[in-house]
This record gives sequence, C-alpha cells and structure tokens, in this order.
Amino acid sequence: MQKLATTRIAAYSIPRRKLIYEADELRVLVVEDDADLNRQLVGALSEAGYAVDTALDGEEGYYLGDTEPYDLIILDIGLPKMDGISILEQWRRSDKKFPVIILTARDRWSDKVQGIDAGADDYLAKPFHMEELLARARAQMRRATGHAKSEIECGEVRLDTNSARVTCNGEPIKLTSHEFRLLAYLMHHRGRVVSRTELVEHLYDQDFDRDSNTIEVFVGRLRKKIPAEIIETVRGLGYRIIADDDAA
Repeated sequence: MQKLATTRIAAYSIPRRKLIYEADELRVLVVEDDADLNRQLVGALSEAGYAVDTALDGEEGYYLGDTEPYDLIILDIGLPKMDGISILEQWRRSDKKFPVIILTARDRWSDKVQGIDAGADDYLAKPFHMEELLARARAQMRRATGHAKSEIECGEVRLDTNSARVTCNGEPIKLTSHEFRLLAYLMHHRGRVVSRTELVEHLYDQDFDRDSNTIEVFVGRLRKKIPAEIIETVRGLGYRIIADDDAA
C-alpha cells in the first residue's frame, strides 16, 4: 500500500480504486471540523455504500447523534463549540449504544486514553489510511450486531461484507447498491421483524423522502434474485429474514 504523503490533504487522500458496496449497517455520522478531511471522509464512506450525515462542530454533532439512529459515528476529539470527549460522555450517559471511532492527533496519547474511558470503541491517529478507517468501520458494525465474521449466512444465501459479494447456492448474485444495503441490514438482524421506518432511517440520510415506496420496490427486486421466501412480510409490521434452520 502506498505510504501517506506529508502534506495535509495528501495525508487523507481517498484511495483511487472504486470502493463498491462495502457497507454493513449503513448509516454513519462524521463529526470533524477540518472541512477538507470531513469532505474526504464523507466521500470515502459514501463510495463504500454508506448513507452519511456530517457535522462541522461539536454542538451540531452532539444533536445529530442524540436524535438520529446512527450505526456508527466517526468523532474528532478537538471540535469547536463542544469537544469530542464531552459529546461522547453525554451520549453514553444517555445510553446511546452506537459504536464510535474517535480521531486523535498522533502525539496525543492522552486523547486515546480519555476517549476509550469515555466510551469510544476504537480510535485512529491522524494521519491515517482511509482504507484502514473503512476496515475498522466494518469491524465495529459487525460487532454491534453480534457478527464476528465478515460472512453472514441465511439458508442458501451468503453475504460477505468485506467483498460486498452475495451468493446463492454458491452462485454469485448481482445486486445494486441499494439492494445490497437492504439485504445486508435484514441479514444482520435475521429473525427480527424490521419495520419500514427503521429501514429508511438506517439506509438513507436525512434528506431522503421517507414517504416514498422505495423500500417496497427494493424488497420486490430482491425477491426476484434470491429465494423469495427468505424475506417474509409481516403485515402491518415490516420485514423479516428467515431461513429453514430458523424454524428448526
């Protein structure tokens, strides 16, 4: 892997290769006051298939994390208006359980200790490789849903969150970005009824039209590509992933 350059922008440059559908859980908040780094984080995470919201100061970041259902938050420590440690402590006191990766300066080991003690799940020291952040993001989301491995199996369907591949009986299934994200979320919550509202909140950013029938359309498309009976409609409640061994 190419070494990071010493200049500020190059140090955070997004890898040239296309990152396609790497998302596990799918909705991420980036709280970073450096506009260039914020933009690059959003770009890399969006290319990886995540729905990304962003904040440039601590007050806005705290509010979004307190009111929106994120699956992961990338949180800088040194923020204007409200510092990252205070934000994290308040979220944890409010019983917010989403995983948080903190960003620290390389020479501030004390920030790492404070962050972990405040409730951070992981940290990255600046400058860092963007691919490392994406790998850590995938790992945190797997752990949050109880999946230690990158592969999830439901009957004959297998989904690999690292390679963004889906197979059925060993044969590759071609999915669009939104189809993959929807299937990944349902498979991560296998056996549980997931409401349409929850799917919209976790798969799309704040600007999405939540009254559209997009979820229904993508469920219909998925049922044409994988065994239709795997995605069960629970009338009036939502959808549930089931497999033969669930009924055993």
